[in-house]
Amino acid sequence: MVLNDNLASALSKIKNAEIRSKKEIIIFPYNNVIKKVLDIMNAHNYLGKYEEVEESKGNYLRLNLLGNINNCNVIKPRFSVKVADFEKYEKRFLPAKNIGILIISTNQGIMTHEEAKKKNLGGKLLAYVY
Repeated sequence: MVLNDNLASALSKIKNAEIRSKKEIIIFPYNNVIKKVLDIMNAHNYLGKYEEVEESKGNYLRLNLLGNINNCNVIKPRFSVKVADFEKYEKRFLPAKNIGILIISTNQGIMTHEEAKKKNLGGKLLAYVY
């Protein structure tokens, strides 16, 4: 099976497992972008901790779920966003003000839209979670 977007498949696995009330899932394949997105989701209390497991077949992530996610998905196409446009995309992808986060790739790393607003940075939209 060939996967084109590892982040999209990881987030859809998480969402499907949350719907089925699972407590733990395995994410394979993964990369640094996925780990950073999971770190952000963990910091905002959407996910539990994850651990990297090394096996002879390949490395994977074992992720603990908390049941706090209503929806999460990637944003395609990856829109370029200026600081002034964040509110437009918040209205488009999030259910209400101050509910959920947009995850953005900036030239200073991957962060939430709130952090990007504080640092006055634009970037590319990666995903949303609420």
